[in-house]
This record gives sequence, structure tokens and C-alpha cells, in this order.
Amino acid sequence: MDIIPNLNNLKVKLIGIDTYHENNIYMREDCHICRSEGYTALTRVVVTSKGRSIVATLNAVYSGLIHHDEAGLSKEAMVQLDVKEGDEINISHLHHIKSLSKVRSKIYGNELDENSYFEIISDIVAGKYSNIELSAFVAVCADDNLSISEIISLTKAMINTGLKLKWNKTIVLDKHCAGGLPGNRTSPIVVSIVAAAGLTIPKTSSKAITSPAGTANCMEVMTPVDLSIDEMRKVVEKENGCFVWGGSMQLSPADDLLISVEKALDIDSEGQMIASVLSKKAAAGSTHVLIDIPVGKTAKVRSIEEAELLKSYFEKVAEAIGMKIVVVFTDGSQPVGRGIGPALEAISVLSVLRNEKDCPKDLKERSLELASKLLLMSGKFPVGEEQKIANDILESGKALEKFMAICEAQGGFTEPKVGQYHFDVLSENDGVVKEIDNRKLARIAKLSGAPKSIGAGLVFNCPIGSTISKGDILFTIYADAKGELEYAKEYLSSVNDLIIIE
Repeated sequence: MDIIPNLNNLKVKLIGIDTYHENNIYMREDCHICRSEGYTALTRVVVTSKGRSIVATLNAVYSGLIHHDEAGLSKEAMVQLDVKEGDEINISHLHHIKSLSKVRSKIYGNELDENSYFEIISDIVAGKYSNIELSAFVAVCADDNLSISEIISLTKAMINTGLKLKWNKTIVLDKHCAGGLPGNRTSPIVVSIVAAAGLTIPKTSSKAITSPAGTANCMEVMTPVDLSIDEMRKVVEKENGCFVWGGSMQLSPADDLLISVEKALDIDSEGQMIASVLSKKAAAGSTHVLIDIPVGKTAKVRSIEEAELLKSYFEKVAEAIGMKIVVVFTDGSQPVGRGIGPALEAISVLSVLRNEKDCPKDLKERSLELASKLLLMSGKFPVGEEQKIANDILESGKALEKFMAICEAQGGFTEPKVGQYHFDVLSENDGVVKEIDNRKLARIAKLSGAPKSIGAGLVFNCPIGSTISKGDILFTIYADAKGELEYAKEYLSSVNDLIIIE
């Protein structure tokens, strides 16, 4: 008897398309499967191979890119399915996603319970939501649309849909900055000081959402950050700390998916931000977390009233998940350090760790302040001595030694390099710097190519209070490509009140 082939099977063809986190499948619109099953462009289908399954969005092909018995897969889809060109895949219908009814309920203003958020996040992690559906969920949770009970439910759902690390320690420290302040790269310095003090601090960080760089962007210039959980554990057990990109592990896996959509929409939701931060910290096994909220006119958090509300949310959610936190408010009126962009921020970090005479003093002082608070939170040091201890660790070179040891444990250290093209922005008058627009500065850095181009961004030379003469360099823009430098210069020529000098 002849064996009848499975009519819903196709062979994989390598087409080399990167769609980031989106699983896409490319099939001829006139192939037998599309015709028999009624599949059209943007249909969501289940793709299976060798016992693995993913949900993918169909893209209909009308050209000769692929043949009738072939299907192309996006890079992410091929990785998740672990297939190569020529492998056979099966395509079938995706059953109705019940949790989408919960999203629709939220769109119409209803409050969701803990089980609803668990269903939604579980389906997101399983890859059942398209980017359109993810965008709907992110958008409906933006602004002030989540109650405190919903933020708690979302946080618990994000923790419970991923792996959770456990350490053989009573106290596991971590810190997080609410963001919105260019160049505020305190984490590598803080982690180095705290780990050198003999405390455990497994630092997981996200990559930039709407900023020119995140801690992970900065650190991957100098050392590998895409570690597995086992690799991370070995580094922490050896050196007390690490600098790891959270997206490379399955700790709160929904977080990175939501972040990718937030980045595309250029929005930051307070509720999702709190859930994102605390779920990642809880999943990484942290017990005591310091939250830094910069407050300033052009920072992410613009007023003390807004900061106080955010603080109360952090404290309530942390209490609900059994975590100890301390929230501090810091100056958000201007950039911290000199570099803005991955490599340029890395250079500022190294300048502080190396105790260079001309290191950015504001970055050093802020890092020492935060590190001393973590030392105090640990309960391992005499009250009142924490600042001196942090300062001694930094200035003795022990923090630099620990930083380098962590980098070596993660795969080695690379000295950061700036972009090959640059442009000096000069002052047009004399005076004193009175005000700086953080958001406009950040946009210039992003237009120059940051964070994707690691050498791009700017070096900032005029903090508030500086006395400036006409012709002085206010900042220098760096880029890895001439075109990106021109984008930044074009935007610069169109903005007003970037740096107010009187």
C-alpha cells in the first residue's frame, strides 16, 4: 500500500528574514494548504516540527521566492522550532485564544482578576499573541489604566510563567532605576562595590526601551551579557554578582516580549513598568531591592507627587510578593556622567571605577550613594559606616578588581570604542547653564544610532551651573555612520531650548 503524505506538510526554505520576537511563516498564497484551509495573509497558524510547536503569523507570497511545497520561516521561528533548510514542518489551524476575551474586557474598562492576567501572560509566553494583539494589551494597560490590585496580579503572573532562581542566601540584593535620565549608568559601579563587599547581587537588566542605552546595552560593549541561567549562577557563585541581560533567560519571559512592543509604541506604562521590574527581581531570587526614581522636569518622573505615587505602588506590590524594598528619589534635572550611548556610557563607568582624576563626579557620587544604601539594607555593616565602606571599596581599587573579575567570569573584557564620526556642538553665547532638556538630548543620541550602533551617542560637557563661553563645546555627537550623524545634526538644527544658557 502506498503511504499518503501529510498534505499539510511543507519543507523549510531559508529566506533570511529577521522579525525580532515575531514568529512569521511565508507561504505561497496559491499553495495547496492555503487553498484547502482558507489561510490568508495575517492568519495565525500552528507550525510543528519534531514534537515542537510555535504559533506564527502567515505572510502570503506572490513571487517566486518560495515554491508550492516550501515555506519560509523568520529567524526567530527557525530558532524556536530548531529547524534547518529542508526539514519538514506541519501547518495547522490555531484554536481560539480564550484570553483575548479578557483583553477585550479590559479595553471596555473592566478590571481583571489575578486568574485573567495569568491566562493572558501564559498565552503571551506561549507565543499565541501576534504583535497586533500584544500591542492592544500593552496599550490598554498604559497611562493609569491598572489598579494596584491589577498591578499585583500582573506581577504575579509574570513571575509564575517563567523560571525562578533560588540562592542559598538569606539576603540577595539588587537595584533598579526607573529611568528617563541619559547617562545614568550607576548599576555596573554599584554592583562592583556591593559584590566586592561580599554581598550577593545577581544583576539582571533590560535593554533600552525608549532611551539611548540600558545597563545591558552598556555592559555588552565590554563583556558578554547573553548568559544562560546556569552560566549566570556560576558567575554569581564565583564573584557574588553579575551583569546579565534578562532577555537571554526565561526569568519573567513575558517581560521582554512586552518591552519590545513598548519600544515600538514609544510608551512606558507605570503599571507594566512596576510589574516588569519586580517580576524580574523576584524571578532572579532577589529579596532586598533598591529602587532609584530620578525626578525632574524632563525625566520620566516629572514631579515629587508622581514619584510618591510610584513609590507607594512599588511598596504595595513588593509587600504582596514578599520582597523588601527601599525607594529613593534622586535628581533628574540633567544627564548623569558624560557619556550617553552604550560605549560612551561604558567609558564613563570605567573612568569612575579606575578612579581617574577627571572622572564624572556626579556619576561617582550617585553610585556611592546607592551602593551605601544597599550595604545598609543588608544589615551586615554598622549603621553610619556604610558610606565610608562603599567609598573605601571604590577608591582602593577593589570595585574595579571585582568588575573585571565578573567580566572575565562572563567571558572576557573588551575596551569600549567610540563611533568614528563626530560633530562638536558649540555654545553661541556666554553665560551659565540653567536648564537642560533630557528628552531632546536623548533623542539626538538615538538619531545618531544609539543603542543599536554601540559607538554612537554623545559626550556631554555642560552640567547645570557650568560657566560657558561662546565657542565652548557643549557636547560632541558620535556616530558609526555618516548618515546617522547627519540625522542627529538635522534634528539639532530644528530644536529650541535644548540647553538654556543665561
